[in-house]
Amino acid sequence: MNSFFLKTITDLVGSDRILMNEDMSKHTTFKTGGPADIFVSPRTEEAASDLVWYLNETVRDYFIIGNGSNLLVSDLGYRGVVIDLSGLDEIKVTGNIITAQTGAALSKVSHIAADEGLAGMEGLSGIPGSVGGAAVMNAGAYGDEMSMVVKSVKVAAGKGSSVVLTKRELKYGYRTSVFRTHKYLILSVEFELEKGDRDEIREKIRQNTESRRKKQPLDKPSAGSTFKRPEGYFAGKLIMDAGLSGFTVGGARVSEKHCGFIINTGRATSADIYDLINEIRERVYARFGVKLEPEICMLGEF
Repeated sequence: MNSFFLKTITDLVGSDRILMNEDMSKHTTFKTGGPADIFVSPRTEEAASDLVWYLNETVRDYFIIGNGSNLLVSDLGYRGVVIDLSGLDEIKVTGNIITAQTGAALSKVSHIAADEGLAGMEGLSGIPGSVGGAAVMNAGAYGDEMSMVVKSVKVAAGKGSSVVLTKRELKYGYRTSVFRTHKYLILSVEFELEKGDRDEIREKIRQNTESRRKKQPLDKPSAGSTFKRPEGYFAGKLIMDAGLSGFTVGGARVSEKHCGFIINTGRATSADIYDLINEIRERVYARFGVKLEPEICMLGEF
């Protein structure tokens, strides 16, 4: 590792915010993955912005994570810098506007909205990701999507500066946004919600939570829905109808509770999960002629 490079990023974020050869299984909801060369956890938006600016200037590979809930990291790890933004989690409420830093848990923002009597995020309340990650993929559930409640997103725009992207500029679509094609660093997200009845909002969240508990394998490590919904179909039903409920590769298994989920039974490797994803795709395509597209991100060499 170049000593000047390491000293520079240490100066930017502080020596206590850097880990070397950090095991990524500690930072993903799959609980798998090898070591990242450098793991950095900036404590401020300014430090995160300056770090990304420097990495871009020096043409260094980096990857940004929040809760690690939509991520599969190779068992070989990642030969670059992982930037963990989970510590940037401040949330502010002003009238019907909630501004949340990129690392804030989406579920926490949803519950704060409920406490404030603000409606529109009930379906998002159980998504186990960060605000930034949810903004990138236009996360959604139970009829609600980020695109329905996001007013704007603040992103870094070089050393010490930022810009605000309006909803139109975010180019939201099904599980996609401008962030899929442009490598922006999201600093915060502004939500615009509607006033509602506090008790009704809380009841919707309770019902959605109960539905998730009944239908999803929340007691096992997973990355949530493994595949995007193919047009005209449901991925989980296609997988079930292909006879893959409970199908296992190593320690990775198709959940019997919800076939759209791949779970880590406790001894899975990332290679097991990756091979299972490919096996599912091949069998579903052979049976139904439908190409399943993974919803999760993959980092490193597979």
